[in-house]
Amino acid sequence: MRHRYGHRQWAVAGGASALVLLTATGAHAEGKGDIRVTGTVVNRGANVVIGTAKTVHYPIAVTVKDDSGVKKITDLSTFNTSNGYGFVTWDGDSSCVKKSSTTSVCTGTMTVDPAWIASSDDIDSNKVAGVWQVNATVKANDGDYWISDRVALYKVKRASKLTTDATPEPVAKGAELTINGKLSRANWEDLKYHGFTGQDVKLQYRRAGAAHYSTVKTVRTGAAGKLSTKVTVTSAGSWRWYFPGTTTTARIVSVGDAVTLK
Repeated sequence: MRHRYGHRQWAVAGGASALVLLTATGAHAEGKGDIRVTGTVVNRGANVVIGTAKTVHYPIAVTVKDDSGVKKITDLSTFNTSNGYGFVTWDGDSSCVKKSSTTSVCTGTMTVDPAWIASSDDIDSNKVAGVWQVNATVKANDGDYWISDRVALYKVKRASKLTTDATPEPVAKGAELTINGKLSRANWEDLKYHGFTGQDVKLQYRRAGAAHYSTVKTVRTGAAGKLSTKVTVTSAGSWRWYFPGTTTTARIVSVGDAVTLK
């Protein structure tokens, strides 16, 4: 299932007099009548994170306005803005919730199974992570329609994993503690997790009984995404690694490793 989305050519019934055509940098829209897309929210405002096995479903909610009322979404697609590739499918259905006599929020559900990804393009599939756009066609009760490119931008990211291991445990007060870890991320070509090298990861500490972690230092991942640093222990508490993420890779916080004193 190889797909690449470029500029679309549309055959429009009714002749040129029925068309409204707008052009803008990075966007294209055309249609008939006064129907308009006034807003779009992808995945309730969160990034879409895809791993190596679990099928992911996420909503795209499109706010539409027309003087006759809104009928439905007739087309919904999404893909990477820089290379035009996408591996997400729309089930072809949308549910519209009426907000007023002229405005409705219509939502379509998008689906991706990681097993599809490698066969959906002819490049390294990991390059399809990053900033994606949404294109939508909507229809009004009176037959008006609107075809819009780039009604929303959002990020599709590779899932990540992060571990923490502090040794020795327990440790004497004033002694040195070694904190190891590993940062890895999903590879959409072979559906495995591989170490993510050259990334800045924050070491965080929470004193026993405290409510929050605070950052102690930043360490860069080495070969195979490995992390290692030494700290001097002054009290019992928990240690963890925090990776803030990138445009293409999800943020991740490791499980804390609680260290007691001898």
